[in-house]
Amino acid sequence: MDQVIRMIQDRTGIDADQARTAATTVVGFLKDKLPGPIASQVDGVMNGGDGGSSPMDRAGDMLGKRESR
Repeated sequence: MDQVIRMIQDRTGIDADQARTAATTVVGFLKDKLPGPIASQVDGVMNGGDGGSSPMDRAGDMLGKRESR
């Protein structure tokens, strides 16, 4: 989640508290709208539960949208 917050700060110029609020709001929205099996994994992805890859990479993996490298 910290990486996402930093990304929001860098791209928008808002402070850390505002960026955390934005990230938390979006994560909550996604959890409400995604199918149950995916929604249940959102917290793990956002908290780095998958090891080496970034949260954005893992989210793309879960949604089947990650390109081959």
